[in-house]
Amino acid sequence: MEEKGAAEAAAMSGGEAGAEASAGMKVAVAVDASEESLHALAWALDNIVVRRGVSSLVIVHAQPGADHYVYPVAAHGIAIAYAPAAAIESMRKAQDEISRKVVSRALDACKQREASVNATGAILEGDAKEAICQAVEEMHADLLVLGSRGLGKIKRAFLGSVSDYLVHHACCPVLVVKPSKAHDK
Repeated sequence: MEEKGAAEAAAMSGGEAGAEASAGMKVAVAVDASEESLHALAWALDNIVVRRGVSSLVIVHAQPGADHYVYPVAAHGIAIAYAPAAAIESMRKAQDEISRKVVSRALDACKQREASVNATGAILEGDAKEAICQAVEEMHADLLVLGSRGLGKIKRAFLGSVSDYLVHHACCPVLVVKPSKAHDK
């Protein structure tokens, strides 16, 4: 009988222990320029950060590398990759500016919701799937939150799905926030 009472007491205090454990929780939220990613951030702020007292929130944004825009050129049967250095530098500056704006917009959303969390931003370079996966592993994130564009099966098969990849390959739990019903209409 005492064992049952001890188990109940442990279960009741588990809620407090869970709150204490989440207080040290590090949450990463992946954002891009889409409304779906900002919806996912807002959802995370309202449902995880505020309710669970998360200690650290990292906004991650991945931009493709400049070599992503270098296309092969065939000349006399030899394939080479070519892009003028000035063009690559111009693309890199434009990408950096866009990435800063995306992360800044997300950090502003954190401030507007008055989330009492230490929110920081990180701009990653490379394929979004792999860059985010590697970043959450290196930062020892406890949870990754990201939005879903709501692609159909065919589009997802052709275009690939960052969220699908991360659900299967990230080292931490992944929460995919679906678009709101109002967005679908």
